[in-house]
Amino acid sequence: MAAESPSRSSEPRGIEVSLPFTGLWRTENSPARRVPSHGTDLFGGRYAIDFTGVDERHRTAGSRSWRTFLATEPPEIFFAFGRPVLAPASGTVVAVHEGEPDHEGRRSQVALVPYALGQAARLRRGVAAMAGNHVIISLRESGTFVALAHFQAGSIRVSAGQSVVEGQHLGSCGNSGNSTQPHVHIQAMDSSDLSVARGVPMRFRRFREWPSGPKRARVRERAVPGERAVVEPLPVTSTAAGH
Repeated sequence: MAAESPSRSSEPRGIEVSLPFTGLWRTENSPARRVPSHGTDLFGGRYAIDFTGVDERHRTAGSRSWRTFLATEPPEIFFAFGRPVLAPASGTVVAVHEGEPDHEGRRSQVALVPYALGQAARLRRGVAAMAGNHVIISLRESGTFVALAHFQAGSIRVSAGQSVVEGQHLGSCGNSGNSTQPHVHIQAMDSSDLSVARGVPMRFRRFREWPSGPKRARVRERAVPGERAVVEPLPVTSTAAGH
């Protein structure tokens, strides 16, 4: 009898990383809600997670206008745009892609319809059209890779072959690639080639979480944030580091 190929449905071993930013961010498309988190296994995104920057009132932008409801909006009005994106772990940068423009933001259902109709065309264009400006880091010892996507045009500060340490400033949050408003997309994978990579689960070291709904904030460690929860990274305590 012919040998069977490994099942792609088997769950790979997860990795532990830090949240790739400071301040308050809202969780979108979390694997805590569903897997695949973005509705597809393409481009290594099975366990990918998005974070949208918010203020103390948990708003993604400080103002609304007629454009909010009927048209597109400049990416600069969103709190996430231009915020630093940090290395979630130490490792070596193995790929950097730049040159993709930042799109207008879209909160309006009217504006989202034509964008959704263009999804097939973006998929045909491949990785650059989907991930936009992005950085891929090879993590030491684990043999896995982490991709961070949708950087602001011209903001990436690192280059392929460069060693980075956890918390290092990689670039700025933008709205390039397949993105309707500025956010940070992070995913772990078993390959640096996004066209063939398989997703790997991630857990985040330590953070404060305000769950969606009328619940109080709580501190979580080595966990995946809930869908639409607001999170804030916290320093890792000596007790947590020792586990």
